[in-house]
Amino acid sequence: MISIKNKILAGVGLFISFYIFTTLNSGCAQIGAPTGGVKDTLAPILVKANPDLKALNFKGNKITLTFNEYVEVLDVQNNVLVSPLQKNNPYINNNLKTVTIKLRDSLQPNTTYSINFGNAIRDINEANIFSNFTYVFSTGNTIDSLTFSGKVLLAETGLADSTLSVLLYNNTNDTAVQKTRPNYLTKIKGDGSFQFNYLPEGNFKIYALKDGDGGKTYNSKTELFAFLDSSISVSTQPRAVVLFAYSEEKPKDNKIISVLKPALEKKLKYSSNLSGTQDLLLPLTLSFNNPLKVLDTSKISVTDSNYIKIAGAYPVTDSTGKIISFNPIWKPGESYLLIINKDAVQDSAGTSLAKNDTIKFTTKKEADYGKVLLRFKNYDQSKNPVLQFISNQTVKYAYPLTGAEWSNSRFLPGEYELRILYDDNKDGIWTPGNYTTKLQPEKAITLPQKIAVREDWDNERDIEL
Repeated sequence: MISIKNKILAGVGLFISFYIFTTLNSGCAQIGAPTGGVKDTLAPILVKANPDLKALNFKGNKITLTFNEYVEVLDVQNNVLVSPLQKNNPYINNNLKTVTIKLRDSLQPNTTYSINFGNAIRDINEANIFSNFTYVFSTGNTIDSLTFSGKVLLAETGLADSTLSVLLYNNTNDTAVQKTRPNYLTKIKGDGSFQFNYLPEGNFKIYALKDGDGGKTYNSKTELFAFLDSSISVSTQPRAVVLFAYSEEKPKDNKIISVLKPALEKKLKYSSNLSGTQDLLLPLTLSFNNPLKVLDTSKISVTDSNYIKIAGAYPVTDSTGKIISFNPIWKPGESYLLIINKDAVQDSAGTSLAKNDTIKFTTKKEADYGKVLLRFKNYDQSKNPVLQFISNQTVKYAYPLTGAEWSNSRFLPGEYELRILYDDNKDGIWTPGNYTTKLQPEKAITLPQKIAVREDWDNERDIEL
């Protein structure tokens, strides 16, 4: 009995020892989700093309591209570009590792074609893009290899707009861009640059266009458009060009406007543009809810704090008849009164104000403004430069330059972009081009420097044009 008992105890001891050992070491044998390897950041690799890249004497209409991994083709309409341009876009689909292209138009003889995929091809797992891959082939015995490059800038700002395309026509008739699709088309990059590849030697007309309706022709004066005055020659030593895009007309507001006159409100009321202290640079305005028919200037006046009328402070109505303004004749840090007799104004129904009113206000001080001094290098008066201060993409102030130095001792504080307009017709504002009369737009440059004008501060800057 003793020996059996000892054997049992020994067995139990071995079991306990085994349990403790496996429990303490269980961390080395846990089963969990695999942590995975290094993330795939490589773009797909083209393994085979049929026909081969830069194939000669191409016949048929089918091309297959085989990659080293599963791929997909996205947004063909906006990414894939065939040159020379075809009437019908090719059919493009993907299956596992293969991309198939089926051309839908007949091909011209002895012509080099290129299919640029932009950012359309990417791998399925990690979405790595096979960027700007171009498949090239020729229906003749040679591959055209000439290039042509340049830049497109917005004439009004000197900045780039990557939504424009550049069009090449081997038909050099001026009306071709308005009636037919181009022979070659390419997109511009973020900096405004563009390049055509695989071109034949010859003369072309070149344009830039923001195609509003997808027709790839210039058929609306509201479209951004650019043209050169003469044809370009594509050769072994081409010259780069710069095109300046403009919109001859601003897009029209499609909102439905009622032809009926709005009903007059029963009471004639107004509000002013006063907010805190009056800006020395701006007029004081009164905005009425109904158009005015009568304005009696003898019954509305601006006075100083002693009720003495201010010379030159005459009220003027705008074209709508709803706004009265007083020109800025203000002195810094002064108190003023705007005295309005209730019978000073009447609307078309003969309604006057309900009561007389007096508005008290003070003007800003000189210390509320900044002083600005700009010195220009490479200044050229023959270009009629106009200095523009831009705020929220709008020309806030514009000053024709008369010398290489410009200063203003009373400038409203804020952050501004600086732009130089070369004002050909000397009217002080930017003038668009006109393709019918072959008038190029006036050109402007947005300077890389911004200026932050601080109040009661001398703001100086040297600027190279």
